[in-house]
Amino acid sequence: MNEPEKKEIGESDPDITASRSIWPDSTETQALLAAARDGDAAAAGQLLDRHRDALRRMIAMRLDQRIRRRVDASDVVQEVLIDANRRLADYLENPAMPFHLWLRQMARDRLIDAHRRHRVSAKRSVDREQAIAVGGDMDRSTLELAAQLCDGQMTPAATAAMHELQARFEAALSEINDQDREIILMRHYEHLSNQEVAQSLELSEPAASMRYLRAIRRLRVILAEPPSSDGADK
Repeated sequence: MNEPEKKEIGESDPDITASRSIWPDSTETQALLAAARDGDAAAAGQLLDRHRDALRRMIAMRLDQRIRRRVDASDVVQEVLIDANRRLADYLENPAMPFHLWLRQMARDRLIDAHRRHRVSAKRSVDREQAIAVGGDMDRSTLELAAQLCDGQMTPAATAAMHELQARFEAALSEINDQDREIILMRHYEHLSNQEVAQSLELSEPAASMRYLRAIRRLRVILAEPPSSDGADK
């Protein structure tokens, strides 16, 4: 009897991560946006403040190790919120994208600026070695993904040392290219839906899905390789 065809991870349910988004609930966000549009300054302040933690997490996981020695994620968040407050009236007049995507776009611009400012003082370009700094933000859904990519029969509950699995997964992320790493972070750390990823990256939804699947395949290849035996007894 032939075994059922094994589906690619992410192929059957492209929005599986959407319900766990790090970004605040959109219903309350919409209410605050409406109030801010009517001139409620307190609502505008609350709107920005309730996105502070999500911005910090989004920024912290992308700061290079060398950059983190000079720049604190909270400082970048504050810059983004100041910029967002200054530009909020323009956004409210023409909200071309959801509010959280608008904020994260400004955060990405700030990150790029921070990397460029500190590139001269770094021994190597930050673009060539971007360490992943997710740490405790690696939740169960991401551990499940890591386990599936390492071994289809493996589950986090059956893993002897989940921190080792996490370390292998983060090391694999550092080996793939920037585009592939970014879409994995968006889907499995921020828990953005495929539609949100497509809008953020200015891609069609099918193109975003294909890019995600390509990144998953590359991670699978890297994780299939035996763990490094550096430092082991010979």
